[in-house]
Amino acid sequence: MKSGIAAAVVLAFGASSAYAQSDNVSGFYVGGGWGAYDVQVDDIDDTDDAIQRIDDDDNAWRVFGGWRFNPYLSVELAYVDFGEPGDQLEGSGSSGNYKLDISGLQPAVYGTFPIGPVELFAKLGYYFYDVDLSVNLDDLGGDVFSSDTSEEAWSYGGGVGVTILDHLHFKLEYEKIDTDLIDDLDSIWLTAAWRF
Repeated sequence: MKSGIAAAVVLAFGASSAYAQSDNVSGFYVGGGWGAYDVQVDDIDDTDDAIQRIDDDDNAWRVFGGWRFNPYLSVELAYVDFGEPGDQLEGSGSSGNYKLDISGLQPAVYGTFPIGPVELFAKLGYYFYDVDLSVNLDDLGGDVFSSDTSEEAWSYGGGVGVTILDHLHFKLEYEKIDTDLIDDLDSIWLTAAWRF
């Protein structure tokens, strides 16, 4: 994650040499990105006292398209996949494993404050996602808990972006998804987009 932050800082400061005043102030864009996230799930009631907490981190990816109305406001639709984190677990008197699958669609609005090639931004989105959680305990012969549900939640974040060569835009973004089903879902994203 530190290398992603360092890359974004280098891009932000190094882009000034490749930057010219852009005529590309509105229009369509597409892109994709890679993220690292941390997820926590507490109080898994259906497993009694065997499992109290799941705390994991993994990589994520997203693809998106959007429209910039002007240099200050844009809307975006993204498909976000948080992968399938899973691990061995130790419960009270038993051991086993779990797998968590989270993915869905996220419309969002971005407010941007441009400073030359660098842009500071804030984001407000709404995440429509599916969560598939399965837990296996060896002592109980396999599946003891399985949940497959569709949820929705607000998301918000912010960060810094930089445009080079008039069309190629990079962002470093922190995002939090405010969901009751998952106790904590925070991520850091490094994305690239082409502004047409």
